[in-house]
Amino acid sequence: MNWLTNFVRPKIRALVGEKKDIPDNLWEKCPGCSAMLFRRELEENLHVCRHCGYHLKLDPVKRLESLFDDGNYKNVEVPKVLIDPLKFRDQKKYADRLRDAQSKTKRQDAIIVGEGSVGGVKTVIAVFDFSFMGGSMGMGVGEAIVTAAKRAVATKSALVILPASGGARMQEGALSLMQMPRTIIAAGQVKEAGLPFIVVLTDPTTGGVTASFAMVGDIHIAEHGAQIGFAGARVIESTIRETLPPGFQRAEYLQDHGMVDIVVQRKDLQGTLGRVLRLLSKGKAPSKTGVLLTGPVPHGARNGKRI
Repeated sequence: MNWLTNFVRPKIRALVGEKKDIPDNLWEKCPGCSAMLFRRELEENLHVCRHCGYHLKLDPVKRLESLFDDGNYKNVEVPKVLIDPLKFRDQKKYADRLRDAQSKTKRQDAIIVGEGSVGGVKTVIAVFDFSFMGGSMGMGVGEAIVTAAKRAVATKSALVILPASGGARMQEGALSLMQMPRTIIAAGQVKEAGLPFIVVLTDPTTGGVTASFAMVGDIHIAEHGAQIGFAGARVIESTIRETLPPGFQRAEYLQDHGMVDIVVQRKDLQGTLGRVLRLLSKGKAPSKTGVLLTGPVPHGARNGKRI
């Protein structure tokens, strides 16, 4: 009989109590102010820091639930595309990177599409997932945007896209770059059908995504503090050899310079989006409160009309 193991240890455990297993994901550090945020409270606040207002990344499913009326929506199936058509490899095979991202996020690519109503207006929404290879736009993302646009036209719905991307997916080469004109054409088809096309710019929206569909919306809404641009600030500074102004490439700076129409807090996004959709739908879905638009007044729609 081991006296220490069988007698002393149980006595000590009885006095101090058993150590309980504590999950290691109860807290999250705010990138803005470094405050430790209780994850449950963070989720209740739509992943916005209650101390400094920093907008953290939001899961695309949670994003859809927060935007559609009563959180109700239906998933739109996206056709599958070729996997690793170029047999690309750098430090790791592209096919392996895709499998890792799919395993991590439990989805096929960096975007999901849903349909329902926002503010009483029939709407198709496509949301990027930045955790899937930085939200990069490859053939899968391009196909999803084309599918969302076709669905919007077929059902006479508005189209809303929320990009969060580092740009084109380099592992697909020119096939990735071809998604830029494809998404432009898809957005054009929605406009030709007389349907609203709104882009909600989230952090970050950069590269080939910014250079394509993300800047041709009828209205551009941006979340507070979102980084929006093409090339990175350090690349621009090293090219022009000048110091960039404070807040460069942030949502508020772009609003001041006419590139963004409205900047909103995440908690106000659903209400703002609903009011804008009702305006662009020419009052087909009247507001329950009778108020159409509050907050910052947009500079103007991209089709040249003033609000």
